[in-house]
Amino acid sequence: MQKRKKGRTFGRVRKLRVALIRSLAESLIENGKINTTEAKAKELRPYIEKLITMGKKGTIAAERLIVARLGGRKASASKLVKDIAPKYKGRAGGYTRIVKLPVRKADASARAMIEFV
Repeated sequence: MQKRKKGRTFGRVRKLRVALIRSLAESLIENGKINTTEAKAKELRPYIEKLITMGKKGTIAAERLIVARLGGRKASASKLVKDIAPKYKGRAGGYTRIVKLPVRKADASARAMIEFV
């Protein structure tokens, strides 16, 4: 019996979905905000918020977990732990904001900007 997949599949196999979310997360960490489709932004939000919550602990184990979740990208992980996560020490969640943008002209797909609050 087939079960429903959790989350969006984006017409990709699992490995490519994971790579997509990891690269979106890295871009968000590096740039502070990114423009993407609304579905990708909504899928990225819980992923990045869990990473920030881990980063707030500030332990070596938490940083290693973040490196593993980002696929070995140590520079992004250290930036998350040292620069981004300390800003949200007093905040219980809701570290990102999704702002809807006008649709893309070429294919009329819903666009959104995701950024840190």
